[in-house]
Amino acid sequence: MPVLIAGGGIGGLALALALARRGLASSVLERNETFSEAGAGIQIGPNGMRVLTALGVADALEPAAGKPVAIRVLDAGRGRLLSSLPLGDWIEQRHGAPYRVAHRADLQAALLSRVRAEPAIEVVTGFDVADVAEHADAIEARSAGGSRRRGRLLVGADGIWSRLREVVAPAAALTFSGRTATRAVVPVDAVPEGIDCTAVCAWLAPGAHIVHYPIRAGREVAIVVVVEERFERHEWNTPAAPPQDKATIRRLDPTLVGLLEASRDWRKWGLFECAELPTWSAGRLALLGDAAHPVLPFLAQGGVLALEDAIELADAIAREASGSAALVRYERTRRPRAARVQAASRRNGRIYHLAGPMALARDATLQWLPGERVMAGYDWLYGWRPPDTA
Repeated sequence: MPVLIAGGGIGGLALALALARRGLASSVLERNETFSEAGAGIQIGPNGMRVLTALGVADALEPAAGKPVAIRVLDAGRGRLLSSLPLGDWIEQRHGAPYRVAHRADLQAALLSRVRAEPAIEVVTGFDVADVAEHADAIEARSAGGSRRRGRLLVGADGIWSRLREVVAPAAALTFSGRTATRAVVPVDAVPEGIDCTAVCAWLAPGAHIVHYPIRAGREVAIVVVVEERFERHEWNTPAAPPQDKATIRRLDPTLVGLLEASRDWRKWGLFECAELPTWSAGRLALLGDAAHPVLPFLAQGGVLALEDAIELADAIAREASGSAALVRYERTRRPRAARVQAASRRNGRIYHLAGPMALARDATLQWLPGERVMAGYDWLYGWRPPDTA
């Protein structure tokens, strides 16, 4: 029987490919009738690029990817450069894999193209998993429309608002972080002079920060504005007012505000967290990616963690004789790393939004520390390798 995968996003498609590499069949159950990746940019560090290479996807993504030369950290109020952290050749030589940025739709298209070429993978659209039933030798997923699929295991790769998390951990609840993110994509030709389109740029301000980077081979720039405010809607794609309409943003560096004014089409979502789940699995059902461990975006690792989960879970299923043993192995391997990334992301979010004397101390530290030394402190993150290459 196949492994059932609820969700055709980055994590679900990667899991299907990872299983196929090991000769294991899967069925991807996607709730939408057509595949459509909402969102704008995604950063993919060397740890994620290793997974895409192992799955045969990296080459397909490469023509559409952005290739940033550095991460530049700036004072958003005065436009002053605080630090330049090396990417480009430096990080590729250090970790044996590049750092790429891409439009999420391009990454999903590259994954989906590879998935459709695999005879071991069935893709079922319009299948919204509404109920689950355990049997002696299988698990059954039932759609809201009455369709049914049986498999040896069911993996919930259905994102931060996972329905299957409610089955695995009924008491778990998402909590609003007090921040929102607003995103847009603009053509590089519309970017004002003075904006660096060769790097990932993070502009820091009290209670807010703005990140932008090149995507689609440098033809477009993805922008994300994070601010502290109340907003608890659960949609990912809510139309939003331009962020420069906020007084806190209007007071920032004029060049940065000019970049925000290059787009009038903005989408907004709330940033939510979840306490650590008591378990990631129940019977033949397991969780993957944001369904198992929602992570704030301040380390740019949410999508990459889903890629890591996918290849580790496929390895566990291939190695263990029983499904329950495979799920235990998977969780034991992944839980400590996911918790560490969650904690580091949360810490970055606090540091980005500092004000007053604490912000001055942060800025002085960034200016004093060599960029290479700062990046070396993330060897634990970017140096991760898939199980068959570790």
